[in-house]
Amino acid sequence: MKRSEINSAMKDALRLFAEYKIALPAFTLWNKDEWKTKGEETAEIKENMLGWDITDFGRGNFSNIGLLLITLRNGNQKQPEKYPKPYAEKLMVVKEKQITPMHFHWNKMEDIINRGGGNLIIKLYNSTEDEELADTDVVISVDGVKKVFPAGYELCLRPGDSVTLTPGLYHKFWGEEGNGPIIVQEVSMCNDDANDNRFYEETGRFPEIEEDEAPLHLLCNEYDK
Repeated sequence: MKRSEINSAMKDALRLFAEYKIALPAFTLWNKDEWKTKGEETAEIKENMLGWDITDFGRGNFSNIGLLLITLRNGNQKQPEKYPKPYAEKLMVVKEKQITPMHFHWNKMEDIINRGGGNLIIKLYNSTEDEELADTDVVISVDGVKKVFPAGYELCLRPGDSVTLTPGLYHKFWGEEGNGPIIVQEVSMCNDDANDNRFYEETGRFPEIEEDEAPLHLLCNEYDK
């Protein structure tokens, strides 16, 4: 991805959050120079990868296959003594027809919540023992109500709706065409992008960046740089 594309996505997200009166923690708005003044007091942010996370999943086509996330809080499965939080929280912006590829998590259970904007479509499959797509009914909780759907069902989450996704449950999601971008909240167990993502097709997690302009804000995997 080009840095200009990442900056543009950040600006779009900030405008959307302002529209819905969603305030972000201060560290998400620090620029590169401000980060240079920070020391060990920000270790939790750095080591748990809090902050901006923008990816095209290695496809080079962010507007069609991509996702913007901001991790607001997170524990650490590798350092539970130092960071004992057993939970994580993210904000995401999903645009119309912008796909997050099919994947599941081996360990993480998560609630996906539509907080406002358009409608979020989530395609669902159980996984088999060899991590293929299962042709079996999917049993899930939608806002506390047990639902049974056929394999490959496309669940529509309207603003205010939520769904609980359990480990091993394949899911792919995008914004429904014609209804605008969506603010999505994720409330989950600890997040570990390095070790807990099983994409159905080979997929990159963090983008290679072409530096065509200065960064507006750093991404969560750039602090040490």
